[in-house]
Amino acid sequence: MPAYHSKFDGDPSVRIMSLGSTNMGKLPLRTNFKGPAPSTNEEDIIDEALAYFKPNIFFREFEIKGPADRTLIYLTFYITECLRKLQRSPDKISGQKDLASLALSHQLPIPGEASFPLNSMFKGPPSKADEDEMRAYLQQARQELGLRLCEQAFPEPKEKASKWWLCFSRRRFMDKGLVSQGVTL
Repeated sequence: MPAYHSKFDGDPSVRIMSLGSTNMGKLPLRTNFKGPAPSTNEEDIIDEALAYFKPNIFFREFEIKGPADRTLIYLTFYITECLRKLQRSPDKISGQKDLASLALSHQLPIPGEASFPLNSMFKGPPSKADEDEMRAYLQQARQELGLRLCEQAFPEPKEKASKWWLCFSRRRFMDKGLVSQGVTL
């Protein structure tokens, strides 16, 4: 069975803008956070990342079919980091705070940096302006993803996160992680 790929790569109605001179997609987001992402009211890449996370996390290989798949891969790595963070959150409010601080963290690598796990599949930004645009877009996507993940992971606001989400916190997509194992953010 093949991995789930982004439907945005094959959809001609969705205009995928390149993040600067990189090969990563700058897709529209349904968000209230400020950033360079185009706005949409329809399903976006974050909905897709959350929906495909559980089946895709089991794959050791992932054939990239386009720029939206690269964005999906980055968000899948980020969801894993979020789940690691949510293990220590006693309730939804503290989980939201933890994920908000994680989204704004400058310790998370972006494509092109030495610590990014899949530099062979991603092109790093060639200029400072492209790097700033990529950082801003990924930060905006991380903020929105953290907010939506908390909605799904905490069915009861006063209780711990759902075990059906936390059970994936130790899994590694393609046997890699956004940050090295053992590093806490």
